[in-house]
Amino acid sequence: MDTLRAMRTFVRTLELGSLSAAARELGTTQPTVSKLLAQLEQHLAVRLFQRSTRGLSPTDQGRQFYLDAKLVLDGFDAAVGTVQGMGGQVSGLLRINAPVGLGQLRINAIVGRFLAAHPAVEIELVLDDRYIDLVAEGVDIAFRLGGPLPPDVTGRHLATVPRFLAASPAYLQQRGEPEQPADLTGHDFVRFAWTPGTTIDLHRDNQAIQVPVRSRYRVNNALAIREALVLGSGIAICPDWLIHDLSSSGALVQVLPGWMARSQDLYVLTPSRHYQPLRVKTFIEFAVDQFSQIGGFHVAAPAQGDQTPPIIADLS
Repeated sequence: MDTLRAMRTFVRTLELGSLSAAARELGTTQPTVSKLLAQLEQHLAVRLFQRSTRGLSPTDQGRQFYLDAKLVLDGFDAAVGTVQGMGGQVSGLLRINAPVGLGQLRINAIVGRFLAAHPAVEIELVLDDRYIDLVAEGVDIAFRLGGPLPPDVTGRHLATVPRFLAASPAYLQQRGEPEQPADLTGHDFVRFAWTPGTTIDLHRDNQAIQVPVRSRYRVNNALAIREALVLGSGIAICPDWLIHDLSSSGALVQVLPGWMARSQDLYVLTPSRHYQPLRVKTFIEFAVDQFSQIGGFHVAAPAQGDQTPPIIADLS
């Protein structure tokens, strides 16, 4: 029996909750997974799972073996990463998750440059605006814009992103440029679809106000908001990373300069584990350097392992 393979299969089966899910992720068949688990149970002389019509659930021995097996597998991965790193080689598969807009517009290019620098690495970039379970979905690295940190992860603050009002010059020429926040009430406001309420919060220096706005158009995708503004659909609150290039070119302009919305916080998350594979550490350091060079991100010198819950942020 390939003990390491059997242990990996057991760990992922428990985390994913089914033989079929583990088989799909591991690139094998359900009968193969079942056979490996049976061989492992026979080798250990204990039952690791309770099997029923409702699925699989770990026994007490299974839960304990999962904790110990994770440490063994993490230690093995760390050992492999260390010796590969001694030869200057970073290798293996990285599964990275990010919000759709951020991933397509910014992280996609970072991944391309990392692959060019590390030819022995493979990357699977999964773009999804929902907050996924990193362990259950086998994700090594996840980027998050705001939101409280989920359990069982390690979070590192990467950057703070200013947010401000923006519109196209054509829209402002047609509808007039607001001179004070109260003027926003008479304008079309493009809003993120999941943002509740009919007001926006703005601040300038020590002054904070709440302004009612009319949102005839709501959309659940950051890139669609970006395009809608260019097309002259109205005014929106945008994070600097989303429209930095358009603001620099003059395709979009800032409305009510000086008035800002709450900033976004960009975090990189990894599953909590005693060891981190070398490829994970290397990519995170690479991403930190890359974000410091991309307009729209204010990168400070974050403390390693910062787990302070960030402020919930959105596109308003």
